[in-house]
Amino acid sequence: MADAEVSLPADRLRYRVKRRLLGPPLVTERLSQEKLSNPMALGVLASDCISSTAYGTEEMLRILVPVAGIAAFTLLMPVTGGILLVLLLVTLSYRDVVSVYTRAGGSYVVARENFGPRVAQIAAVALLVDYIVTVAVQTAAGTDALISLAHLVGNGFRGIDHLKLPITVAVVLLLMYGNLRGIREAGRTFATPAYLFIVAVALLLVVGLVRALNGGIPHADVTAHGAVPLGEPGHGWLYGTSLFIVLRSFANGGSSLTGLEAISNGVSAFRAPQGRNARRTLTTMSLILGVMVLGVSTLAHFTHAIPYEDGNPTVLAQEAHLIFGDGWVGTVGLVYVQLATALILFTGANTPFTGFPFLASFVAEDRFLPRPLMRRGHRLAFSNGIICLTVVSVGLLFLTGGNVDKLVALYAIGVFTGFTMATAGMTAHHWRSDAPGRRAKVWVNLAAAVVSALVVVIFAITKFTEGAWLVVVVFPIGVWALIRINHQYRAEAEALENVPAFTADRPHWRRHRVFVLVDSLDLATVKALRYAHELRPDEVRAVHFVIDEPRARRLTERWDATPGADVPLELVDCPDRRLRHAVIGLAARTTAGGETALTLLIPRRTYSTPLGRLLHRDTGELMAKALEQLPNVAVTVLPFDVSQAVERLRRSRAGTAGSPDSRPS
Repeated sequence: MADAEVSLPADRLRYRVKRRLLGPPLVTERLSQEKLSNPMALGVLASDCISSTAYGTEEMLRILVPVAGIAAFTLLMPVTGGILLVLLLVTLSYRDVVSVYTRAGGSYVVARENFGPRVAQIAAVALLVDYIVTVAVQTAAGTDALISLAHLVGNGFRGIDHLKLPITVAVVLLLMYGNLRGIREAGRTFATPAYLFIVAVALLLVVGLVRALNGGIPHADVTAHGAVPLGEPGHGWLYGTSLFIVLRSFANGGSSLTGLEAISNGVSAFRAPQGRNARRTLTTMSLILGVMVLGVSTLAHFTHAIPYEDGNPTVLAQEAHLIFGDGWVGTVGLVYVQLATALILFTGANTPFTGFPFLASFVAEDRFLPRPLMRRGHRLAFSNGIICLTVVSVGLLFLTGGNVDKLVALYAIGVFTGFTMATAGMTAHHWRSDAPGRRAKVWVNLAAAVVSALVVVIFAITKFTEGAWLVVVVFPIGVWALIRINHQYRAEAEALENVPAFTADRPHWRRHRVFVLVDSLDLATVKALRYAHELRPDEVRAVHFVIDEPRARRLTERWDATPGADVPLELVDCPDRRLRHAVIGLAARTTAGGETALTLLIPRRTYSTPLGRLLHRDTGELMAKALEQLPNVAVTVLPFDVSQAVERLRRSRAGTAGSPDSRPS
């Protein structure tokens, strides 16, 4: 007789939908192939950093203009110079990071290796907060770019303003979908906008330079309706502006450097040799960022492009409109710049979707975050991390209404705390090292650490009342939560790993009894009875707890009338209908004295269809949980797929109806 064919169960609806949306699953062996080339990595990982050019200058002016008036455009240049100095120091330090630590994780891994896992949780919280806010800021700023285009091309059209939040949330969901499809798909989708934006800003700077040489750069109307009101400039090198205001502007301008750590956090996504490729890409990204930040600030200095109170039109959009002019050629240039800006900002929000899941997986591997964040999903992406990032970012957008100025107040503390931890960690690393040139590296990293820490302090003080207080509060709570999770994991591991010798404490049971809990006489019960006999116990008994007496009476009659029913059915009264309480009592009485081992078999009827799960309650797991504290009791839940049994019966009847013997003569 040939072996019976085993039919695998059909895929569930949820899996079929997932496969249709995300594509076929990738096997684990494909993971090594899901790597990024340097040009692809620049587009994917540098988008967040480069795209901050679109709002960094504007955030500096938003602080300076109401105080210094027109003089703000002069003050803008030294503040930008300070930002570029920080960029230089942090870039030199992060070149060290990606050279020494070629595994993804960035400042978290650096802090963990040099300061220990507990201190490293400061970096972990900083980066996690940074990633969450980055998604919200980038997508909100991208929507602002589109709205600015509508204002300038549509002659003040404002009907799109109320769509800002829905558009922003939709973009976040689209980014989530792209990343759930996997690293390579995300790279192909999100790399191109970075290059389009670089070309757009380069074109803007070149045309601006040509017009400057010809003496033809126009000025914006700084008194236009909706513009930030001008302050009265004073005298002296600060034009009457206090040092506090300059520091606030510098703190806002620090948002231009967000995303600089993305390459170190995603270094494992590079092709081999990973350290060298990451270092080259980081240097290229920083050079591009420096030129673009300086260029946009210089154009603002000459054009007097002024921030608007509602954020639209943006400073960059005004610069494009002024530099390219009003003709059709100028309109084409403006449309190209704004669309490229919107794309780079939207895709800049993709960087956290690469870095956040990797970082969360490392922190979870160290047992400071829930372990499900370590699990790769359908397409080898860390799906749980991607979904968590999406949910929290969307919540933040709703909380702030998608206002970029409010979001920036939450931004730079996390970014520069991460910089501080990474650069301080590299200082400690080189201090203990005896490699050539270590002294120069110690000084460079120490300088970067001090400057980054100063920016954190400046930002916390100057932006405290504008929302930075929330991050200041979240940091200690977040670090405490991560350490608390680790404490729980360590306690569980210590308890579970305390394994005695296999020969010690061996139970001395004289009898082994198996009880099958019977709700009705059906295929699930028969399967459990057959399995009970395979255990070869001293006694097998079927037990029914009487909640409905007429039903129990019918069950007994059918049981006695069934051929081959060699297992007695015992009825146990349960007058108060507390089924779990009655089962625990029976198990405790059976195993009293410690000489009897009891195995309870619980048939579990499962349903693969949503309707089946809706119509039937599953009590098997609840029953097993109620019995887990009894020392000499083992519980086995035996699943039986009722939906498959229904399908087999349907096919059997269809086959019988179609056979020749069943047809009328």
